[in-house]
Amino acid sequence: MGAHFREVRYSVRLNMEQLNTIPQPSSNGYYSDSEIESPEPKEGWKSVLSTILIILAAPAIAFLLTTFVFQSYEVDGESMETTLQHEDRLIVLKTGKTWANITNEDYLPKRGEIIVFEQASASPEQQEDEKPRQLIKRVIGLPGERVVVKDGVITVYNDEFPQGFNPDEVGDYNEGVAEMTPQSVDITVPEGEVFVCGDNRTNSSDSRSFGTVPAKDIMGNLVLRIYPFSKFDKF
Repeated sequence: MGAHFREVRYSVRLNMEQLNTIPQPSSNGYYSDSEIESPEPKEGWKSVLSTILIILAAPAIAFLLTTFVFQSYEVDGESMETTLQHEDRLIVLKTGKTWANITNEDYLPKRGEIIVFEQASASPEQQEDEKPRQLIKRVIGLPGERVVVKDGVITVYNDEFPQGFNPDEVGDYNEGVAEMTPQSVDITVPEGEVFVCGDNRTNSSDSRSFGTVPAKDIMGNLVLRIYPFSKFDKF
């Protein structure tokens, strides 16, 4: 009987100690801030929302970058050999074209720059069924200049050089250009357009065959070759 009593008394004492830990209201009947703990905020939904926003924003950011800043291209063909090889992976800068569109001006790259542009199909029937081809060539003639291809040599005439000059000889790209430029051409480049050629002059379809390229069709200028890694280069 005595042992049973001690167990009950010990149990009562424990219950009283637990009751003493319960916050008691102050004299005004309210609990103080130190007496009541606020529930912890739930952070899980914030993490989920952030993930959803990143997933939604990524395609939009990629679209803006490839449309207005830069884009990756792969060389298809041999028209720019030996400067560029088939399946080289390139980065083409578009900021110049973007700025020209903003300022409502023609985007005209410098002589010697390598550009990517759209070239429509030759016949109206093909234009209805096919998308414009994207080609990569080097700028040879600028607006207002006379470009003559004769006896395997390109000659450019302008106000600065009325006697003409060979852009392949004065440019810093001559090491990659074929020595011989076939065909016979005599053309004055219209305003807002450029005359282009592939570096592999004997195996290139360019302004010698399809004419000059309007500035509106130019996508941008080559700045990097990123693959193959062993041939990484700046332009």
